[in-house]
Amino acid sequence: MSNNHPLNIALPTIGTVVNVRQNHPIYAECQPADTLFKIVSGMARTCKFKSTGQRQIDAFHTRGDVFGFEADSFYSISAEAVSDCTLISYSRSGLAALSLNHQNLATELYTHCIRNLIRARDHAYRLGQSSAITKLASFLIEESERSANPTHITLVMTRTDIADYLGLSVETVSRTLTQLRKTHLIKFSYAREINLTDLNGLRWLND
Repeated sequence: MSNNHPLNIALPTIGTVVNVRQNHPIYAECQPADTLFKIVSGMARTCKFKSTGQRQIDAFHTRGDVFGFEADSFYSISAEAVSDCTLISYSRSGLAALSLNHQNLATELYTHCIRNLIRARDHAYRLGQSSAITKLASFLIEESERSANPTHITLVMTRTDIADYLGLSVETVSRTLTQLRKTHLIKFSYAREINLTDLNGLRWLND
């Protein structure tokens, strides 16, 4: 990270580097929402657990993302490490105080918050799609936009994660990925390595 990055202003005083192992919790629903987290490496998921034990994944967060924003004093969802993660945790009250004297920091926090809201809006639209193939196409496009190579993605998350993100069963996710492969829209290099051989075709499915 560049030393000129606005959040680095906060690192020496209120930022703490935290390492979280794969599938371990970062924070839990109903805990005090006194911390924001920025991902240095790895992937995290934010999710909601229903009384039945069913899980709905709200978002996946990767390097550079900031999450943990809440309007109230307690977390409304939980966060877990999808893979081994290195995070920087920032005191929410400390960031608020520093932002009063550092406009760039306030602007960056606002930008991260708006990005999370846009992702939530896009995900709500995705969940509203009627067909599994449209949901999977939208998900693959989202991952493509995160990737350094838009036509090649590595799925850090499991198919169970994908199913819980899209509101589908694991069997439906596997069957739909096979359907996309048979129609030559994607090609598997390895189990979690996917070439998007027809990105425009995926975009057409998503429209």
